[in-house]
Amino acid sequence: MKKRIRFLSVLLGAALALSCVGCGKTNTDTDSTQNTSDKVDKVQQIVDSMSLEDKVAQLFIVQPEAIVDIGTVTAAGDATKQAMDKTPVGGFVYFRDNLQSKQQVQEMLSSVQKYSKDRTGLPAFLSIDEEGGTVARVAGSGRFDVTNVGNMADIGASGDVDQAKQAGDTIGTYLSDLGFNLDFAPDADVLTNPENTVVKKRSFGSDPQVVSDMSLAVAQGLAQHQVHSVYKHFPGHGATEGDTHKGYAYTNKTLDELKQSELVPFDHAIKNGAEFIMAAHISVPSITNDDTPTSLSKTMITDVLREQMGYDGIVVTDAMNMGAVTEQYTSAQAAVKALQAGADIVLMPENFQEAYQGVLDAVKNGELTEQQINTAVTRIVKVKVNM
Repeated sequence: MKKRIRFLSVLLGAALALSCVGCGKTNTDTDSTQNTSDKVDKVQQIVDSMSLEDKVAQLFIVQPEAIVDIGTVTAAGDATKQAMDKTPVGGFVYFRDNLQSKQQVQEMLSSVQKYSKDRTGLPAFLSIDEEGGTVARVAGSGRFDVTNVGNMADIGASGDVDQAKQAGDTIGTYLSDLGFNLDFAPDADVLTNPENTVVKKRSFGSDPQVVSDMSLAVAQGLAQHQVHSVYKHFPGHGATEGDTHKGYAYTNKTLDELKQSELVPFDHAIKNGAEFIMAAHISVPSITNDDTPTSLSKTMITDVLREQMGYDGIVVTDAMNMGAVTEQYTSAQAAVKALQAGADIVLMPENFQEAYQGVLDAVKNGELTEQQINTAVTRIVKVKVNM
């Protein structure tokens, strides 16, 4: 009798166990799937509710002077609000002259953020070039009581990844305090051309693994303060000859050669969830068979970065008012080509109104499809709803 009771107990226990296999996991998975589905639905609803004009506006990050007819913008009042109501751009980038004091910057950015949310329901990307060292709009201005973390070349030479993480943490702390949420850093360039002076002090060095580890550490430091990072300058400015700020810059490396060095940090960033990558105006004729800048190249952005490297985050162009672009293209042509190539955000066109209208016209005449616009806007909104 005892054996029978024991046998029945075992059967009952097994039945209960089988009936509950994966119970806890199922609940967790269901919740996770539901949350993901809800977020996707929310993003889709937002995109579907936007007019074409508002969608196209979201594809631009501009200097505040591009929409407000003022010499140097240091505040955001009625003129800024009216301009954003008319053309709700995706974000702004600020430079040293825009930044006068802590209180002034905080008030300016707070106002801009309110105008953006009131108009679109979405925050604006409030961005800055703050790498540290020679590229530090805040820490290098002498107007703020913050620490300049120094050149990345020195941090790279130390071999101490913790220093890179601390640099990101320091920068993220004061940027977040001021109201910024997007930093055009880290510099993920591998310095393979010793004659390159553009990123010489800005790069972590010539070792792809060191650059990979240090870049990720800076990004993680920034992320601790809800400051999004932008890895730059894809496919790698450290190998180039020339300066894209002034005009043509190129590398003759093949894709296989780039994969061995310059692309390693970007691949590492992608594998670690990079949300933004900046496409440089570097020409790679050995890959594209022409002199088209990477920022405007479908081969480099869609074929290499997206399809081969598996990146589905936001691609932002380098500043489109640089000589490498303006010497060859109008603002409208450059903006359209960048979006055709697979970029999502056009940064600082030389003439914003011309670029904006050029994109709208391109959709209307079929050069760009509304689906291409929707794809880019969806990537942008996906990040913004979590900010």
